[in-house]
Amino acid sequence: MTEAPHLPVMPAEILEALDVVPGAWIVDGTFGAGGHTRLLLEAGANVLAIDQDPGAQRYAARLKADGLQGEFRFAQGNFREMESLAAAAGVTAARGVLLDLGVSSMQLDEGDRGFAFRHDGPLDMRMGQQEESAADVVNEYSVEELAALIYRYGEERHSRRVARNIVEARSKAPILTTGRLAEVVASAYPGGPRREHPARRTFQALRIHVNDELGALQEGLEAAARLLQPGGRLVVLSYHSLEDRIVKQYLRESPRLVPVTKKPQEATESETAFNPRSRSAKLRVGERSAA
Repeated sequence: MTEAPHLPVMPAEILEALDVVPGAWIVDGTFGAGGHTRLLLEAGANVLAIDQDPGAQRYAARLKADGLQGEFRFAQGNFREMESLAAAAGVTAARGVLLDLGVSSMQLDEGDRGFAFRHDGPLDMRMGQQEESAADVVNEYSVEELAALIYRYGEERHSRRVARNIVEARSKAPILTTGRLAEVVASAYPGGPRREHPARRTFQALRIHVNDELGALQEGLEAAARLLQPGGRLVVLSYHSLEDRIVKQYLRESPRLVPVTKKPQEATESETAFNPRSRSAKLRVGERSAA
């Protein structure tokens, strides 16, 4: 059997939260390399997998070839379009919806995708077919626009210094690679020990902006709530406070969903030891009301 190349985060917790019923449909709105979908198929669920990244199709083909227990269908697109994609795939209602937010491991590992500050490559960051890339933003936005988005989406307290450094550097030569941008951002930071790479927050901010991730999340949550059948579960894994705040507020205020988890679940120490991506994961669950 062909294994997914990356470990799915919080697999046991996901299966429990979705309360899988063999033969019932679950929508995996963030297929990626298919780790979570594989678990669901092995548990007997039928899965409609959605992903906007063209690279996900090869993992979908690999998963189909394995002939697992549940029925598997794949749709390319953004999970904000979940309802229309599900309808086109013949899925009119779902027992569960899973959203594993943020950038996938496969995207971070592929330097030519331009997501990672640790891998030099073209400064891109587009998950789908958007016209505007991270290079466009970095080389065309004003100091004020750059500072605002880096502060808002990266929660970067040195946002103005970073923005000024970017504009100064690009006046000499366009910033076209992830390695060059990481250098420019790092040069804006004061000296001293750091817990994280100085470019992490700026890269996060650019990725969120380029892909409209928070807008897609809000629309995706609403689409999931409409698609779920009564008693169905929405399960969301988020990796930073901006995402988690939106999910928490939506579950609290939605007329269709009832929160199942008062506080987010986190990965166990044993999981974080062998799967570092799970360290920042927060899992929240909502259930579709009968109303």
